[in-house]
Amino acid sequence: MKRIIIFLILIFPAGFFSCDEFLTDPDKLTTDEVIEGLKTALIVGTDSSVSITSALNGYYEDPDLKILLPDAANVIPPNILENNLLKYLGIDNLKENVLLSINRAAETAATDAGPIFKSSITSLSISDAWDILQGTNPAGTKKSDGFDSTAATEYLRSTTFDALVTAFSPYIDDALGEDLGLGFSTNQAWNTLTSTYNTAANSVLDIGDYLKPIEETDLGEYAVGKALNGLFMKVGEEEVKIRRDPWAWASSLVGNILTKVFGGK
Repeated sequence: MKRIIIFLILIFPAGFFSCDEFLTDPDKLTTDEVIEGLKTALIVGTDSSVSITSALNGYYEDPDLKILLPDAANVIPPNILENNLLKYLGIDNLKENVLLSINRAAETAATDAGPIFKSSITSLSISDAWDILQGTNPAGTKKSDGFDSTAATEYLRSTTFDALVTAFSPYIDDALGEDLGLGFSTNQAWNTLTSTYNTAANSVLDIGDYLKPIEETDLGEYAVGKALNGLFMKVGEEEVKIRRDPWAWASSLVGNILTKVFGGK
């Protein structure tokens, strides 16, 4: 039975094994088998991340992922939002409905991330795959050795981010453009709020610092960025789980490879 298998690379610190060792020892897996195993592990990890984030409330009820309004909204003095008329109009419910809409859009968009991740993973070169196995992102300079390396996640971010922005943006933009039932959309409400506030702030600059202008924020771009940050957070968590304990998922999810690995003579 082959004693040195691909999964040992995932659980031992960088440098424990080298490509040459696999090629010179006939009892060890071939380079192709090693790379295939890595790709399978990465697909398992990204599929799990996509499943988590695309589930109902995958973003909305996860405090680490939930997309909130931009920080700029926190600059607006609370007493303005505590206005009795605004409360009467249901501003609290309106705000939560906006957040729900944005997070639901992110959950829907997350389903499109799977094929994008898979395309990047399956096109991995041998040299890039070996770098990732050893904790290095071949598309960057950062190296994180050992069990908690997220080199694969960093690589996927660098190779898929633009495509994911393109995939997520329509879902987010549609959500932000939907009428809230009050004759205006989230985008319109946000733009009106920020522009009106800034007009008021700029008009009183000479009499004190009570109001400070806030930076105009593209709500769609902001929400897409937050959604992708959350997605890659989950991808990173899954990568660390695999590196720390590959056996927890290997037996049930990569049967074909394991059959070959453990069936070797």
